[in-house]
Amino acid sequence: MPRIDNDIKLDFKDVLLRPKRSTLKTRSEVELERSITFRNSGRTWTGVPVIAANMDTVGTFEMAEALAKHRAFTTVHKHYTVEEWLQFGTVHPELLDYVAVSSGISDQDFAKLQEILHKLPQLSFICLDVANGYSEVFVDYVRKVRERFPTHTIFAGNVVTGEMIEELILSGADVIKVGIGPGSVCTTRKKAGVGYPQLSAVIECADAAHGLKGHIISDGGCTCPGDIAKAFGGGADFVMMGGMLAGHDQSGGQLVERGGKKYKQFYGMSSATAMKKYVGGVAEYRASEGKSVEIPYRGDVEGTLLDILGGLRSACTYTGAAKLKELPKRTTFIRVTQQTNEVFAGLPQGSGV
Repeated sequence: MPRIDNDIKLDFKDVLLRPKRSTLKTRSEVELERSITFRNSGRTWTGVPVIAANMDTVGTFEMAEALAKHRAFTTVHKHYTVEEWLQFGTVHPELLDYVAVSSGISDQDFAKLQEILHKLPQLSFICLDVANGYSEVFVDYVRKVRERFPTHTIFAGNVVTGEMIEELILSGADVIKVGIGPGSVCTTRKKAGVGYPQLSAVIECADAAHGLKGHIISDGGCTCPGDIAKAFGGGADFVMMGGMLAGHDQSGGQLVERGGKKYKQFYGMSSATAMKKYVGGVAEYRASEGKSVEIPYRGDVEGTLLDILGGLRSACTYTGAAKLKELPKRTTFIRVTQQTNEVFAGLPQGSGV
């Protein structure tokens, strides 16, 4: 029999962070860097835990260079060749602490992953990425990669429930990507009717992961710096962004000019555009679960990144968190009504309200 879960589930738009008394004198006092020790690899990483998504229009080598200047992270998309990886690692060995090599789950993917990591032994992060992290074949692949690379740090996903968080951590993953359908160019919720409100997924999955000394990435659904702050407040250890980092000089995607204005292409990796580009088209047995859009060209990503980091510092200051790590302990979420959402949506950015 079908079952209905009547518990309230919330997205970022459904809440605000409640301000609290603070001893901080200025936003500049906030410490955004974290030192995180991973459960299965045993490695410790220090940096700012915001991540560029492993989409070919976002997770580029150029994006990695820009984000690493601020000690932020990039999961590099899986379509770079071994030779391109080798060139990047040779020219920029100092950046390898701030990038992950992405992989699918085919035998060809595994062979390519092994070759890249053999030629770049200092590269210690792996991102295993599929749309549906609930399949047994994916769990088996995580175990296979962990056995082959016992001291590498493994990101794996995507899932949205605690029981799969636990299974993937116990199978060898260190950090689990949380999110099904929240991304701006993802259509899984419309095509398949499957998903989970992102804030509730983060809260529940963080609780499951932290109980096993694992970690999570909130992947998708952030449209502004405030959403990123809410994800961290909900217990995310990392927050991954796609659309917020698209459209820049460092982003992939074709640059076009129309009506005197410039645009850049941005699409989901399960879209017809991506599948036509890499596998010749959408197979007959499946539907495209992503869309392709053109977004206004936004220049250098530096300004956007500074805006994101500034928003996080501001959120910490309002809630009295001297360090980003302390934000979940200082967070109380206030539910807002649909009417409030509509008012905020109609306000121009920077209105001060």
